[in-house]
Amino acid sequence: MSTIARTPVPAQLPVQHEARFGVVGGVDTHQDTHTVAALDAAGRVIADQQFPATAAGYRRLLAWLRGFGMLRVVGVEGTGAYGAGLARYLTGAGVSMVEVDRPDRKARRFAGKSDPLDAQAAARAALAGTRTGTPKDRAGQVEALRNLRVARRSAVDQRADCLRRIKTLLITAADDVRERLRALPDARLLDTCRALRPDTAQAGEPAHAARIALRSLARRHGALTTEITELDALIEPLVQRINPRLLELNGVGPDVAGQLLVTAGQNAERLHSEAAFAMLCGVAPIPASSGKTHRHRLNRGGDRQANAALYRITLCRMRWDPRTRDYVERRTREGLSKKDIIRCLKRLIAREIYHVLRTPTQTTGSTYPAP
Repeated sequence: MSTIARTPVPAQLPVQHEARFGVVGGVDTHQDTHTVAALDAAGRVIADQQFPATAAGYRRLLAWLRGFGMLRVVGVEGTGAYGAGLARYLTGAGVSMVEVDRPDRKARRFAGKSDPLDAQAAARAALAGTRTGTPKDRAGQVEALRNLRVARRSAVDQRADCLRRIKTLLITAADDVRERLRALPDARLLDTCRALRPDTAQAGEPAHAARIALRSLARRHGALTTEITELDALIEPLVQRINPRLLELNGVGPDVAGQLLVTAGQNAERLHSEAAFAMLCGVAPIPASSGKTHRHRLNRGGDRQANAALYRITLCRMRWDPRTRDYVERRTREGLSKKDIIRCLKRLIAREIYHVLRTPTQTTGSTYPAP
């Protein structure tokens, strides 16, 4: 696909001028094409152009940017999606790069929406250092772990859906089938449905069709269970190799540890503080004070899968860990609700997890205040 020049380089901004002060790039990424904008050190637009989202396109994009002079930094939108390939190429080429958030909706309403405008917004964000972050390194074992977890999570969701559909079919099934199966526990229900022998020659009859559907769903449930078991056998040793200390923490199993590793990324050093990690996981307290009321509320942002992982750790410790139970009792006497106590515990656990992610070979103690 040929490149399409959008804006010519203005005569008052010669290349020699840019070579002296540097150039900033911004990229708006899409599935098939990437639109890049070049800005000078003062934030003025030099030019913008579109390139194909291919290996050859990445090379031409970088050469185009460097043609204006010294390349200071490139802001890329969507490094975890359509911009993943470009981010890997720029990292391999030694280019300073930051991930930028999508443009502010209010500003977009006033300025309009187009790929060149989004690329210019990405470049300005990179130049100013606003709403930017270090992209995840997607060339290591954590990326491999993420791929395996994508397949596992899909299998878990589909397996749960199979069981829900079996129970839904039983509601409208023939009386003899419904009375025979609806009171069975899940394990026996699945075994019984897999053992059904319906007459496929009478699939046009609702009663026989229901039996065929129940058997098909039960067999699919079993196949998905086998698939999940096979993926778990690959995920657990991989998590052990990446960060063995994480699995030694109270309440942290392979599934929870895998999610936290994926959230942090291969380059966990990009998390500059434990407060930043808490915000990433959506457990940083949000002020909700007004007048004489001083309180914090739950954070509904961040990575919700990481938030759910911390929640599972919290529930496990609240039930089995004596120190956590003492903390809950003390905070209850102080007047905190159960929801607020869980919020506090998730924040404390995030602090503990952060230090293990950053220093996986060092032992960390509990982060709970003394009860």
